Amino acid sequence: MEKKFCDRCGKPLNGCSIMSMFNTDIICMDCKREEKNDPRYKQALEADRDACAHGNYNFKGIGW
Repeated sequence: MEKKFCDRCGKPLNGCSIMSMFNTDIICMDCKREEKNDPRYKQALEADRDACAHGNYNFKGIGW
Protein backbone atom coordinates (compact mmCIF):
# COMPACT_ATOMS: atom_id res chain seq x y z
CA MET A 1 0.00 0.00 0.00
CA GLU A 2 1.46 3.32 -1.06
CA LYS A 3 1.64 6.03 1.60
CA LYS A 4 -0.17 9.25 0.78
CA PHE A 5 1.05 11.50 3.58
CA CYS A 6 4.38 12.19 5.27
CA ASP A 7 4.67 10.32 8.59
CA ARG A 8 6.49 13.27 10.12
CA CYS A 9 4.70 16.43 8.99
CA GLY A 10 1.51 15.05 7.44
CA LYS A 11 1.90 16.81 4.08
CA PRO A 12 0.75 14.95 0.95
CA LEU A 13 3.59 12.96 -0.61
CA ASN A 14 2.41 13.35 -4.21
CA GLY A 15 4.37 10.23 -5.19
CA CYS A 16 7.72 11.56 -3.92
CA SER A 17 8.96 10.11 -0.63
CA ILE A 18 11.89 8.44 1.10
CA MET A 19 12.43 6.46 4.29
CA SER A 20 13.94 8.30 7.23
CA MET A 21 17.52 7.47 8.22
CA PHE A 22 16.44 7.54 11.89
CA ASN A 23 13.44 5.21 11.85
CA THR A 24 10.98 3.57 9.46
CA ASP A 25 8.93 6.72 8.81
CA ILE A 26 8.13 7.49 5.19
CA ILE A 27 8.86 11.19 4.85
CA CYS A 28 8.53 13.96 2.29
CA MET A 29 11.56 15.56 0.70
CA ASP A 30 11.17 18.69 2.86
CA CYS A 31 11.47 16.55 6.00
CA LYS A 32 14.43 14.71 4.44
CA ARG A 33 16.23 18.04 3.93
CA GLU A 34 15.58 18.94 7.59
CA GLU A 35 16.71 15.48 8.70
CA LYS A 36 20.05 15.92 6.93
CA ASN A 37 20.72 18.95 9.16
CA ASP A 38 20.26 16.92 12.36
CA PRO A 39 23.55 16.60 14.29
CA ARG A 40 23.03 12.82 14.53
CA TYR A 41 22.43 12.33 10.77
CA LYS A 42 25.97 11.09 10.12
CA GLN A 43 25.62 8.58 12.98
CA ALA A 44 22.29 7.35 11.55
CA LEU A 45 23.78 7.03 8.07
CA GLU A 46 26.79 5.06 9.33
CA ALA A 47 24.58 2.75 11.42
CA ASP A 48 22.39 2.05 8.38
CA ARG A 49 25.42 1.31 6.17
CA ASP A 50 26.89 -0.97 8.83
CA ALA A 51 23.62 -2.86 9.19
CA CYS A 52 23.40 -3.37 5.41
CA ALA A 53 27.04 -4.48 5.26
CA HIS A 54 26.16 -7.19 7.79
CA GLY A 55 23.09 -8.34 5.86
CA ASN A 56 20.45 -6.49 7.87
CA TYR A 57 18.34 -4.88 5.16
CA ASN A 58 15.48 -4.23 7.60
CA PHE A 59 17.37 -1.96 9.98
CA LYS A 60 14.91 0.05 12.07
CA GLY A 61 17.26 3.02 12.54
CA ILE A 62 18.81 4.60 15.61
CA GLY A 63 15.60 6.35 16.65
CA TRP A 64 14.28 9.82 16.02
